[in-house]
Order: sequence, then structure tokens, then C-alpha cells
Amino acid sequence: MKRDKLKILLLQIRDDSKVRREELESFARYSDLSLTQFSVLNVFDQQKFSHEVLKGFDALYVGGASEANVLEPEKYKFVKYCIDLMKYASEIELPTFASCFGFQLAILAFGGKIFSKDENYEMGSIPIKLTNLAKIDKVFKGIPNNFRALSVHQQYALDLPNKLDLLAYTSDCLHSFKHRNAPFWAFQFHPEVDRDTVFTRLSIYKEKYTKNEKQFQNVLNSLVETPDSHKLMKNFVDRVLIKEN
Repeated sequence: MKRDKLKILLLQIRDDSKVRREELESFARYSDLSLTQFSVLNVFDQQKFSHEVLKGFDALYVGGASEANVLEPEKYKFVKYCIDLMKYASEIELPTFASCFGFQLAILAFGGKIFSKDENYEMGSIPIKLTNLAKIDKVFKGIPNNFRALSVHQQYALDLPNKLDLLAYTSDCLHSFKHRNAPFWAFQFHPEVDRDTVFTRLSIYKEKYTKNEKQFQNVLNSLVETPDSHKLMKNFVDRVLIKEN
């Protein structure tokens, strides 16, 4: 498959109009694809959908969320449909790249458990540790141990369900896995987000994630660029979708 022929479905969980656009642009930029190669299904616009939405696409991307919680499916009706869609994508072996909220959805889709905390959660540019499996994984191969990635999340996973192989983690929680029998990767951190983007997002969601102006400024001051994490997206496209080595 040629790069310019790829068609990607982005399952988006964003309500803010600016973040919707920024997230799409970020996924396209770090995948080295054009915006025209993406179609977006935003669950705030369409809460119910079937497996049919995957027809005609070469891959499924699943983004993050700051206006929803995977642990509140009664409030956010689309959670169930997202979980069903991701499970189906793995069954038909459709290449999948899931970030942050997408990681949490995937854990639930495969029978795992998600926890939550209101304070002392990961936020900022954090070092990510790799497992031995990451050294030979298609997407992670060549990424150094303890690379920096941007992460802001209150929900998290501590254990993996069966058939999922751990690739990355921190002392606080799990950060990436691959499905053992499908081209399905998920990341608790944000491979698609850079330092400038986090500045913008935290400004929009500062009341949700920070207690006061001092904490907000401290987080902003601590942010660094995370080039190694961005490589994961291009690796996914090059090595999984296009099948370059």
C-alpha cells in the first residue's frame, strides 16, 4: 500500500472545536499523512454507530478525551460503542493505533480494569520505560528506554488482560501494549502531542487538571519536547500499514 493511498478513520472523543481540529492535525502531522486521508467519527456528534463505519479504511486511530470518562458509560453512552468497535477492529485484524482515552477503552474492550484518581496523577513530560518486548516490536523498535512522552490522565491501568503484551510503563501505571494476535497498539501517553499542543490543551482544560495558577505554571514550565514519542506514529504507518522494514 502506498502512503498517499492510505485511508484512516479517526474515532474522536473531543467536544471542544479547537481541540478537535488540533488533534486531527497532530495525528496527520506525526503520521506523515495528509488531512485528506483522514475521516473523523466524533462520538459527541454521533454517539451510536455500528461496525460498518470501518469499511473502506486501512487503519483505525482512536484519540484522547478531556470531556469524558471511560468509567461513566451511563453518562457517556458512546463508551459502549467505542469498546465494541475496537474489539471488532482487533477481530478483523484492522491495524489500530489508540492514544490515551483510546488506551483505556482498549483495556476495557479486552476485559481489563481501569482505575481513577483525583490527584497526584501523571501530568507533563514523563520518562517512559520499555520492556524487552519493545526492543523487537515493529512500532517501538529503535525507541530508547526512558524516552520522554507527554501524558495527562486521571484514569489508568495496572494490569493487562490476557493476550496483551506490555511494551511500556512508568512507576505509576501501564503505558503501552500490543495485542498478541492482532495489529493493535495502544498508548496511555500521547504519541501525537507535542509541547506546543500541550500548552494549548492545558490552557483550555486548566481547571480540570490543575488546582491553581501556580500548579498550572509549574506544569507548563516542566514541559519538554518529546521527539522519540512522535516516531511511534510514523513507525506504525511505515512498518505496519505500508510494511516497510
